[in-house]
Amino acid sequence: MVYVLLSVAVCLPLVFVRRLPLSMAILSATVAMAGTGYDLHWPGRLVAVAGFCLAAFHRPRLAPVLVASLTWTFVFGLMTGSPAGVLPVTDVVIMGVAPIGVGYGVRLQRELTRLRIAEHRAQLARDVHDSVGHHLTAIKMQAVAARRVPAAADRTLSTIAELSTTALSEVRDFVRDVRMDIPGLADRLSGPDLRITTSGSTTGLPPSVGQTAYRIVQEALTNAVRHSSATRIHVRLRQEHENLAVLVTDNGTAPAAFAEGNGIRGIRERVGLLGGKIHIGPTRHGWKVEASLPVARW
Repeated sequence: MVYVLLSVAVCLPLVFVRRLPLSMAILSATVAMAGTGYDLHWPGRLVAVAGFCLAAFHRPRLAPVLVASLTWTFVFGLMTGSPAGVLPVTDVVIMGVAPIGVGYGVRLQRELTRLRIAEHRAQLARDVHDSVGHHLTAIKMQAVAARRVPAAADRTLSTIAELSTTALSEVRDFVRDVRMDIPGLADRLSGPDLRITTSGSTTGLPPSVGQTAYRIVQEALTNAVRHSSATRIHVRLRQEHENLAVLVTDNGTAPAAFAEGNGIRGIRERVGLLGGKIHIGPTRHGWKVEASLPVARW
């Protein structure tokens, strides 16, 4: 009868393993210690379940304490002549330590997932700010100006329409950014002669890497068109080993006083989050944006 009750007590905690991990661990420890007076060979299984649940779902620091306490209990039982034998002691040590490691791994993976979700949300906020925020600000300023200068209302409304069209286009780019559509940027670029060169496999990149590469090229092209007299722009994409190399060069004149705006700061932040490197600056023949993005870790 005692064996039946102990067997039921062994299975009962498993029902509440996720909801009440601490209570389940205490109950498992109690059952394991209660079995020290009997010739049983499964107490280590209880410790395994208890240690895993504490490490994975509750307080990781309590898991080693639990195993150490139960180990001492069985050692003490041996010293006092308990029939538990050596096998339960080794069970407690071996089957207690390994599940704690697994539990720590489960907890770490869960925390990493939460961190990635938080980073993704922050990235979405930056995308909205970088892509749409400045256009909305300009539209607001134009609307205020139209009210103050009615005579220029037609011209101001035309400017608002152009800004709205640009903002909508960038929203579409933002939605499409889960894949790297750099050739699509060339279709929308007017003015300089643009050449795109790829080497290695640039397909199947992780979304975060493809999106960052897209933003780097987009920002480089935008700055080349708006802030320099570039007539030729060359975009190079090269997958080398475990990195994606992005290089954008032009033959434009570098500004006398270069100041980084929100766009450049944004791509520096993106590259930093990926653990990559980026260099932006003048060359002997124009301007260069060069980045290296790690692919393997994502």
